[in-house]
Amino acid sequence: MPLTQQERTELETIIRREHKRLMSELREEVEQSRQETFGAVEGGVGDSADESVADLLSDLDAAEISRDVTEIRELEAARARLAAGTYGRCVDCQADIPIARLRAQPAALRCVAHQEIYEKTHARPSEPKL
Repeated sequence: MPLTQQERTELETIIRREHKRLMSELREEVEQSRQETFGAVEGGVGDSADESVADLLSDLDAAEISRDVTEIRELEAARARLAAGTYGRCVDCQADIPIARLRAQPAALRCVAHQEIYEKTHARPSEPKL
């Protein structure tokens, strides 16, 4: 069943709120990243272990920024789909995405069944974990 006007308004509010939160978080992360020079993170100690920790912290900051930028883009795409009238339909089967899924994941492109297929098809090989 297509989204009602009330559901569209609710989801638009969720998208706007999440976008605003992510933009604020992104600004803070970028500012923090700018303030943390390698020397400041390293603490002036020059051994290789400290250098490795500084590199790791820098990589984590970059990963957080990248993740936030990706989520912001997904929300902006969801907002565009909302304006175009295609929001809430699976891009693979055109079935309606359940409202509960959209509330939990407002940028969702796929119904649960097709999302599972997508994730299995596009799974990355196992990567080392921290």
